[in-house]
Amino acid sequence: MSDIRNLEPKPLWNFFYEITQIPRPSKKEQRMIEYMQEFGKKHNLQTIVDETGNVIIKKPASKGMENRKGVILQTHLDMVPQKNSDKKHDFEKDPIEARADGDWVKANGTTLGSDNGIGVAATMAVLASKDLSHGPVEALFTVDEETGMTGVFGLKGGLLDGEILLNLDSEDE
Repeated sequence: MSDIRNLEPKPLWNFFYEITQIPRPSKKEQRMIEYMQEFGKKHNLQTIVDETGNVIIKKPASKGMENRKGVILQTHLDMVPQKNSDKKHDFEKDPIEARADGDWVKANGTTLGSDNGIGVAATMAVLASKDLSHGPVEALFTVDEETGMTGVFGLKGGLLDGEILLNLDSEDE
């Protein structure tokens, strides 16, 4: 087994690794919210945390792409906290032990948190990229998707401008 930070594309897997280090069961996403605020600040992107705890990060269009339709990338910050009966793990305090195993990324005795950690990591990679040519991009990171959809139901109108929404947490194409 090897470190997932060695996988390609590196930005995606580095962000995913960072996410695995932050405990984030449903209704306990405060550390993830703070992490996303710091991420937005680090990349000089407009970052909003609404009253429900949803995080919205806005990336302006690339030069010459300002007239393109805005795209919203939607993911959720929480994860399902499940572990094997013999595993000692506190989902409110302990990081996920993620490792690459051949073509698979696995966790040591717990859920991996890829639902929807991989969507969050992919969105972060888009937001952090300096190489993409794009119209306006908005990232919507909702809270409590796994146990109550609190973030989705608490989202107020008028915070997002995009015309196209891509939900990065779906089994259907």
